Amino acid sequence: MALKKVMITGVSGIVGSSAYLLMRQSPDRYDLYGLGRRRVLSERVKDARQIDLPAEKHRVADIADFDSVRQAVDGMHTVVHLAADPAGGEWESVLRNNIIGGYNVFEACREAGVQRIVAASTIQVSTGHRQQEPYNAVSAGRHAPLPEGVPAIGAQVPAEPRNLYASSKVFNESLCRTYAHAHQMSCLALRIGWVVGEDIVPNTTGEDIWCSQRDIGGIIRACVDAPDELRFDIFYGMSNNRYGWVDMTNARDKLGFVPQDRAEDRLPK
Repeated sequence: MALKKVMITGVSGIVGSSAYLLMRQSPDRYDLYGLGRRRVLSERVKDARQIDLPAEKHRVADIADFDSVRQAVDGMHTVVHLAADPAGGEWESVLRNNIIGGYNVFEACREAGVQRIVAASTIQVSTGHRQQEPYNAVSAGRHAPLPEGVPAIGAQVPAEPRNLYASSKVFNESLCRTYAHAHQMSCLALRIGWVVGEDIVPNTTGEDIWCSQRDIGGIIRACVDAPDELRFDIFYGMSNNRYGWVDMTNARDKLGFVPQDRAEDRLPK
């Protein structure tokens, strides 16, 4: 079987490097490439991991530069698009990195004949739901599980972003939908939970939205390996947390992904 050529944008970030390190363990399945603004790891990475890609496979590029992105994705089977401005505090940066950069990645992949894009969204697109009853009671640990008859929040529920970063990720989810249906590509979006370099839950207020590095790498790999006929979907990337209020059954049923870690096992001491 031919190796699947996979490009990870944002490979030097905490999520991108976690996915890279996991897929690197299967050299008989993946031919891995990386792209980022620099080759040094993000300051959010807290351990001694290394992105040991050769220079010709580790491209330095700005995703706001379409030509650079187009060259980087040429010949790829799958692009895992994680590069973005995660802070979202300034509109100009959100526009350049998350809106223009996001479009450039999708359009470059279309031109290059890339078969699948796995695009990072964020749990923050559902922040509005988390602030409403009964979901806020679960997120705060006052009630678990959800009351009988109350559905978990799934991808079919309209997004409720509360900041520019989350709004830009709704745009990227829409790009997935557009390119899947208008251009017959396979486009999968991941609403990624709270992944941190220390791989623990920083505080109890985030216990419901935490995701371990192992689990985020696992669901990204599951998206890369998803059946070719899966053209479009949105999945939540979470660990198996006791105060969960989002629907993880979609990832189990369509990707075969079951999270291995739990926030309650990684709480501050």
